[in-house]
Amino acid sequence: MAKGKKAKGKTISFKEAQKCVHLTLDGKCRLDLSFKEVAEVPKCLQKLCDMDEVDLSRNLIRKVPDFINYFISVRLLDLHSNYLEELPVTIGGLQNLLVLNLCNNRLTRLPSEIGLLKKLHTLHLGMNQLDALPSSVGALKELCHVGLSDNRFTRFPACLTGLNKMQRVNLDRNPIATEDAPVRESLMTEKLYVVKESVLCDDCLDKCKSQRKMVEG
Repeated sequence: MAKGKKAKGKTISFKEAQKCVHLTLDGKCRLDLSFKEVAEVPKCLQKLCDMDEVDLSRNLIRKVPDFINYFISVRLLDLHSNYLEELPVTIGGLQNLLVLNLCNNRLTRLPSEIGLLKKLHTLHLGMNQLDALPSSVGALKELCHVGLSDNRFTRFPACLTGLNKMQRVNLDRNPIATEDAPVRESLMTEKLYVVKESVLCDDCLDKCKSQRKMVEG
């Protein structure tokens, strides 16, 4: 692609978009427009705003339209592998969103309104150009998994340290300062639970016993 020129993508009609709607195995209504070579999110999608899941990944999209907040029912929004440079503030209207995938784009910043996604538990931001997260992310109390690999972070995002449900933060291949390593490791430490042997299946019990012997040996 020549420098400075925008990709000229295909267009999707409402009829074509309707054919890309299907039910998942667990009964969710999913709109799958991945691999369609579209450069813009079709305006006709406003008529399909009652989707549970929307997949617009692997396209040529540079901008998420403001009307994205019409999708108030969406639980999963997949926009990975596009050309996004920013998100609209209306992204904060997706109050039922659980999973947001923005990997492999050109994002340099996120709007503070992302902190309004109160139900969000998974946020994928790997392979972008981010060096910070808005402090409002600290309000996402349900957040469990955050992917930040292959960005430009030089220190661990302070807004993540107070999230009690956090299980994993992936900061691989970032220029993290050495003094931030203990903070990062403390958040990525595996949580251990004590259970009675009687509640374990035979395979799990054998595995636990073999691992115990390795530790004691």
